[in-house]
Formats: sequence, C-alpha cells, structure tokens
Amino acid sequence: MVRSLRLSQPLRPRRTLQSRATQSARFASSTSGSSSEVAQKKAQDALAAAQKYAGNAVEKGKQFLGPVGEKVANLLGAYRQPVTYNFSVARELLKQVYVAERLQPPSLSTIQTAYSTLWARVRNPAYLRELVRSGDITKVGVYALEAYGIFKIGEIVGRRSLVGYNVQ
Repeated sequence: MVRSLRLSQPLRPRRTLQSRATQSARFASSTSGSSSEVAQKKAQDALAAAQKYAGNAVEKGKQFLGPVGEKVANLLGAYRQPVTYNFSVARELLKQVYVAERLQPPSLSTIQTAYSTLWARVRNPAYLRELVRSGDITKVGVYALEAYGIFKIGEIVGRRSLVGYNVQ
C-alpha cells in the first residue's frame, strides 16, 4: 500500500526541472529581457529575409529549369520551404566565409606561372623518364583522368543533355 502512494506522487525530476526554471527566472535581470527582445527581432528579420531570398531562388530555378523545375518544386511539397531556407542559409554562410577568409580567384600571373611550369615539364623528356622510373606516371595518369572527367561533366551540364546539343 505504501508503494501505491509513492507512485501516485509526482516524480522528482519534474520537480527539479520546475524548481530550476523558477530559479533561473528569479536570478534574471530586467535588462536581459530587452536584449532578448532585440535578438528575437533580429532573428525574425533574418528569417523573413531568408524566406524572401528562398522564394526568389525557387522562382529563378523554375525559370531556369522550365517545366522540370516546376515538377521538382511540386515534388518537394511541404518540404519546399525548409529546403529553400536551408539553401539560402548555406549560401549566406558561404558568403561570410568567403569574406572572412579573404578568398579571391587566382590572379592571371599565378595561372600563367602554373601553366608555363606544367608545359615546360611536359616538353622535357628527362622529366617524363623520371616519372616512369619512379612510378609516379600512374599518379599523373589518374590526375589526368580526373581532369578529363570533370571537363566532360562540365560539358554535360553546359549542354543540359547527356548526348549532343539541343539545337532547337
């Protein structure tokens, strides 16, 4: 009978959580309320801006992809808004990383130096013999195959077709 009385009483973890909530409210200062309201307002503004950009991105995607884009947007259904929101958040995060890390495309002189070094090595038979002797020719072959594959994927994306160009 004593056991049944104990089970009917509220569990201790609930009391602990409730007492922690009252303690944190008791020690909260009056100025933190206004700063939390400002932070909440900023978060709401950021969410509204992200939703606006996401809607624009969906519309541009529909225009770019045509009927296929509309079908994809319809397939997403209820997931459309979260997916577009996540894409816009990722885009903004990448922008911030780009600025913070001071990223920039390589200069023309850097590109010219890299290609002139590559061309000089390819024209030198002694360098090619050294590659064959050391076994690094396989590594160079794999890199060349990767570059060729990336080039072909770029062509497929550019044509928007796996085979041939759409000339209509």
